[in-house]
Amino acid sequence: MESDTRIYLDNAATSFPKPEPVVRAVTEYLTQCGVAAGRGNSHRATELDGRIAGCRAGLARLWNAESPREIVFTFNGTDSLNLAIHGALRPGDHVVTTELEHNSVLRPMRVWETEREVSVTSIPPEADGRVSPARIAAAWRPNTRLVALTHASNVTGAIQPIKQVGELLRTRPEILFLVDAAQTAGHIPIDVQQSRIDLLCCSGHKGLLGPLGTGVVYLRSSRVAEVRSLRQGGTGSQSESLDQPTASPDKYESGNPNAAGLVGLAAAVEWIHAQGVGTLAEQTFQRVGQLYEGLSSNPSVRVLSPAPSLVPNVGVISFVVDGIDPRITATLLDAHFGIEVRAGLHCAPLVHRSLGSLETGGTVRASVGPFTTEADIDALLTALMMITTAM
Repeated sequence: MESDTRIYLDNAATSFPKPEPVVRAVTEYLTQCGVAAGRGNSHRATELDGRIAGCRAGLARLWNAESPREIVFTFNGTDSLNLAIHGALRPGDHVVTTELEHNSVLRPMRVWETEREVSVTSIPPEADGRVSPARIAAAWRPNTRLVALTHASNVTGAIQPIKQVGELLRTRPEILFLVDAAQTAGHIPIDVQQSRIDLLCCSGHKGLLGPLGTGVVYLRSSRVAEVRSLRQGGTGSQSESLDQPTASPDKYESGNPNAAGLVGLAAAVEWIHAQGVGTLAEQTFQRVGQLYEGLSSNPSVRVLSPAPSLVPNVGVISFVVDGIDPRITATLLDAHFGIEVRAGLHCAPLVHRSLGSLETGGTVRASVGPFTTEADIDALLTALMMITTAM
């Protein structure tokens, strides 16, 4: 029997529901505006450009960037990471990264490693699910160009020590520090100055609560000359020149932006500021603690994420049910209880190798968001108890 309820616990894939102002902003753009961004002189075009500029300013304030011009818009988190990685690396470079990374980092790195004479050192996580800053620093070489580190694992939810890594990197100012904030942007506070981050990449549709088809790169102003643009073309600026603009953000934003997505993202960022990212983070920590404790109390469930009481967690818990393929567990939860989670490898195969779940279909992943309630968590725990007792 299929359930007619809906409990959404897949926020690590994309957030749902969106705040009401986001829905309203996108609808108003599509029904009342509809012009291209940066390419018109009408009052509607001017108003749209102001909304997008406000989005840059809001993101800069969210992350303590020095200038809104350090905020570059892309089309998703993968696009952001491709810009950062392909734009920064050169043949002969060395990269230090980790086994916690998403394929959006691992696959571009693989191209450089196999085709472009770049060497890559991947640091495994410690027993608590975090990488050691000392081990990252010990891997540096004279030709190390880039350190790439996820801020939180999209499989275990464990938040990584980016501030400590950034402090160590102050002794090597020539090394670029790239942080993949796909799982943390909007969920928890980030300070790019304090953490000495040069490149911060994320999608706009997860913790930032905007629409799909939006992505963001924070690029430190002093590093713009070191990061190539991947696309060249119309930017709506310096149109008299055949050369690509050299200043950010125009250097990186060729082609018409996703205006509908960006006005939605602007509304989402405003909503996050109004709530307070610290308040949202505390709510996430409460929900994920409830989730972890409840899952751990089921003797047929094995939790693969570290305890949030010991390792801060961004709101993501992975688990497996003894004797049931993770994909079957997810299907049962959806079909019979209306609970949406994600099962599989989550595009992060090296994490599953370290967890021992690579060959067994990965994990079931439940991920909370700002609209997740205690009742939602209780419903998942009850459903899993019913599934496991029926085995």
